[in-house]
Amino acid sequence: MKRRTLLQAAPALLGLPGLAQAQAAYPSKPIRYIVPVSAGGGSDMVGRTLTERWGQVLKQSFIVDNQGGGGGVIASQTTARAAPDGYTLMQGYVATHGTSPATRKLPYDAIKDFTPIGMIGGTPNVLVVDARLPIKTVKEFIDYVRKNPGKISYGSAGQGSLTHLTMELFKIQINSFMVHIPYRGVAPAFTDLIGGQTQAMFPGLAAAMPHIRSGRVRPLAVTGLQRHPQLKDIPTLDESGFKGFDAQQWYGVVGPAGMPPAIVKQLNDTLATVLRAPDMREKLAIEAIEPTVMTPEQFGEFIRKDIARWTKVARERNIQLDS
Repeated sequence: MKRRTLLQAAPALLGLPGLAQAQAAYPSKPIRYIVPVSAGGGSDMVGRTLTERWGQVLKQSFIVDNQGGGGGVIASQTTARAAPDGYTLMQGYVATHGTSPATRKLPYDAIKDFTPIGMIGGTPNVLVVDARLPIKTVKEFIDYVRKNPGKISYGSAGQGSLTHLTMELFKIQINSFMVHIPYRGVAPAFTDLIGGQTQAMFPGLAAAMPHIRSGRVRPLAVTGLQRHPQLKDIPTLDESGFKGFDAQQWYGVVGPAGMPPAIVKQLNDTLATVLRAPDMREKLAIEAIEPTVMTPEQFGEFIRKDIARWTKVARERNIQLDS
């Protein structure tokens, strides 16, 4: 009887080292945090600011790994292929998990290949026009576009970018035509807007604020359902008659598919703690980002809805990029 008992227990005993390792306190080593842009700039600042504080809460360091290129494709592939053990995370954002899946054939599935951890926050887009134009409201802008058919052009940060798709969504709703001029980034798009080569744009608020403060462009409305603290006097598009009009440059945290629920919960809980800190709100405000706490389930649903929104716009406007 004793021999049989020992033989029956043998498999379990042999598995104890692996079980103990799996249940070891997490995190027991540094966490790799992939940021899908080159070092420097707003997205990188968000990642480094977040992980500095997050590491303090988790009592473990983060190693920020900048992997720019391909609009986030390289970083996304690296993350999707990593072991789902909680030691590789990525700062997903509107391009990797919103606009690119809607407009490109990607070597990854933005939903199936990732585990949503939580939202970091977002900044709205803002409809701006050349300050020299006789336009001060959204209604006046629409009237101006309709009175000048085919003569009004708008710039974007590139074909299929959020700045492009947001204006296309606006064009659908006002049922009017404007010429799209894509640029290699938002900076040259602003150069031509200020120079009068284009007349309007829908940039993110952080990129727009220096030009708004200088008076070289005029803000007409922001996306989202609430006015932004940095533009309290500027109405939302929702207030301006475009009910539910939403578009934002958002950031969140994802990991490879199949991460253990307990680790996902721990990461989400500690991320929420970081985002609720007053000094973190102040730091993110530099990029006009409002911290947003979501559960993993809420963040996953947010991603699905964002992809669906931009996929609908891309199909209606026949926007499909080769790469």
